[in-house]
Amino acid sequence: MEKIFNLQQLINGIQLGSIYALIALGYTMVYGIVRLINFAHGDFFMIGAYASYFIILFATVRGYHIPVVIVFLISMGAGAGAAVLANRIAYKPLRYKPRLSALITAIGVSMFIEYIFSALPAIGPSYRSFPNEQFIQSKIFTFGTTTISNYAIIDVLVSAGLMIFLTYLVKFTRVGMAMRAVSQDKDAAKLMGIDIEKIIMITFIVGGGFAGAAGLLTGMSYPRIFPYMGILPGLKAFIAAVLGGIGNIPGAMLGSYIMGISETFATSYRSLLGEGIAFAILILVLLFRPQGLLGETIAEKV
Repeated sequence: MEKIFNLQQLINGIQLGSIYALIALGYTMVYGIVRLINFAHGDFFMIGAYASYFIILFATVRGYHIPVVIVFLISMGAGAGAAVLANRIAYKPLRYKPRLSALITAIGVSMFIEYIFSALPAIGPSYRSFPNEQFIQSKIFTFGTTTISNYAIIDVLVSAGLMIFLTYLVKFTRVGMAMRAVSQDKDAAKLMGIDIEKIIMITFIVGGGFAGAAGLLTGMSYPRIFPYMGILPGLKAFIAAVLGGIGNIPGAMLGSYIMGISETFATSYRSLLGEGIAFAILILVLLFRPQGLLGETIAEKV
């Protein structure tokens, strides 16, 4: 009998977890500073995928060669731009309203983006094949019975690089210091002269940019995109953030890799089990450690 738990599944799980990590980091950053569960975050991921799709298609038709870095920057810029618009139009007016209002608005923003993209003649509701071969041609490296594609290597390296960048930004820069101050106490941060709205905007830019990059990596690795592609990855990345401790950056990374590896192993055993494992993990976490693996229990103010 073929082994279910093998090195190949582990590699595939790490690749999937790397993509989840980029989405989960956006969730956890926004929650850590605004205390908003931004359910539209998965749609910023979808927008990044479509932005890279159209720029690659445009270059291919015109016979141009667009550098890989430019495509990544465009996908990240599209995700960041969508996040900034959502914050400015939908979330900022509700900043000091009850949290339930912002949560319901985030769901509405998500559905609005999905239906608008489905209605656009240039996009439509159908699946599209991502032109990954026109972007980066696939290469397979074989080690015994294990194969690794260059797409998997790119996914892990890009995710690791962006995670290192975010860690440096938060821990060693003035902007990061301001983010941590706003996360701890907005009123005290305002008294110290920190522009709260500017920090929130930067947070949405970084989180949306990471989601856009994840959209490009997904289109490249699993070459099929459609307007609703952000729903499940967005939910699973949110669960990964909860698993690691939402609001905790290392926790979001850890939870994402646990989620990706668990899903890959579960899928190899039963295909439908892989889709449900994320929600089983969510239930277990909420039952036994609701603050997450790396989260801290904080007393609720009354």
